[in-house]
Amino acid sequence: MEPQRYSFLLLLLHTMRADTALEEKIVSKPGDKAMLSCIYRGRELQLESLRVYWQIANQEACSVVHALIDGKNDESTQCAHFKNRTHLFWDRLGEGNFSLLLLNVSHSDEHTYKCVVMQKKEYTEVIHQAKVVLSLAASYSQPILRGPIRNTNSTEEVTFSCRSGNGYPKPNVYWINKTDNSRLPSSEPEITLHDDGTYSVFSTLKVKASPNMQIECSIENKILQENLSANYTQQKQSSDSSTEGPESLGKKGRGAQAVGIISIVILMGVLVALTCWLRRRRSSKLVSYTAFAHVWDSSMLNMTEENVALKDVL
Repeated sequence: MEPQRYSFLLLLLHTMRADTALEEKIVSKPGDKAMLSCIYRGRELQLESLRVYWQIANQEACSVVHALIDGKNDESTQCAHFKNRTHLFWDRLGEGNFSLLLLNVSHSDEHTYKCVVMQKKEYTEVIHQAKVVLSLAASYSQPILRGPIRNTNSTEEVTFSCRSGNGYPKPNVYWINKTDNSRLPSSEPEITLHDDGTYSVFSTLKVKASPNMQIECSIENKILQENLSANYTQQKQSSDSSTEGPESLGKKGRGAQAVGIISIVILMGVLVALTCWLRRRRSSKLVSYTAFAHVWDSSMLNMTEENVALKDVL
């Protein structure tokens, strides 16, 4: 078919039965695949009599994403941006599944896509339409909050920093004073675009130092409706035990009581062991003394008997 007739058909596609097109919203990550759904559940189809157009809705300049004419791919009017990046499922076309697989999606692919299925008999009739809104999004990493760092040119001002990455689209960054949930003014965040299409963000906050600071950094991804946060809470430094709650005091009291009981048991064990050792030592000394006395008495008796015998001889 001549290019002029293609242009005429594409012009008609924007107006024919637009109110019957079903709309679906999908979210894909930069660099991933995206499935644009278009399924016709009517009567049996003959591919040779079908024309299937995937195009960008409401765009006049180069709107053709993929075209199937009489059962064959037609690349003559396909936009260069989509060359070698679109695929139909040939084994499912006869079942009415005209879904399109879009490869390696990027931020330039964020559009509303329109699928139009026409059947040619005596005249060309639009038998099915579908719309798919493609958005890109990726979750940011858990924010890393650093600080406070005291500024060298000020004794009262401190600086916090917050960093997150691998997300899409550009995030909103909020600094919040958690003591009253008020937003704190910060510098413009530094946003870096990576080769894979995702972003990293770095933000700093300068505030006046105060006791018991509670600071939160929040990273918002509107498309995914995600809010990731990191918090800093300055610990209270106080030795006044009267500020502790009854539960804490009760736990400490029970702990001290348990330690005291254990100490008493150990002390009693040591005393029992020492008493037994002293008794054994005393018993061993008593046995030694008794044996020595017995030997001494025997020796003295022998000496007496010898003296008596000597006198008898004399």
